[in-house]
Amino acid sequence: MADLRARDIMTPDPVTVGPDTGVTDAARVMAERSVGALPVVDESGALVGIVTEGDLIMQDVKLEFPTYIHLLDGFIMYPPAHARFEHELKKAVAAKVRDVMSAHPVTVSADAPIEDVATLLAEKDVSRLPVMDGERLVGIVSKHDIVKAIAGGLS
Repeated sequence: MADLRARDIMTPDPVTVGPDTGVTDAARVMAERSVGALPVVDESGALVGIVTEGDLIMQDVKLEFPTYIHLLDGFIMYPPAHARFEHELKKAVAAKVRDVMSAHPVTVSADAPIEDVATLLAEKDVSRLPVMDGERLVGIVSKHDIVKAIAGGLS
């Protein structure tokens, strides 16, 4: 195991999305490909971020249901609350990957020893790292890949 490098345990040629990809489309790609993260690349192919399942939950977009006022045995919607709700809902549905991704992700070199990869995953408290060969994205390595390597699960 001491001789294993990131390139030996990574998933090569990961599925990527662009920063202008819709959040719904990114979620669909993750579901169809059974992946928990997608590297985000710009038009030139440069890595600009990473979007994870957690990002897609959009923890920063809080939808508050409209406020209703109970008056004379009836309910009246408070108009400003309704307008704000519609605005937030449209923002959530129309969100682009750039709005929820982690920009400037921590990366690892394809030649990095897996001990260094494991240390970086733990220190940065992330589950996956894009693997780079110079400026080129060549793969993605996850905590699961490290565990498989430790368990001798490489084929």
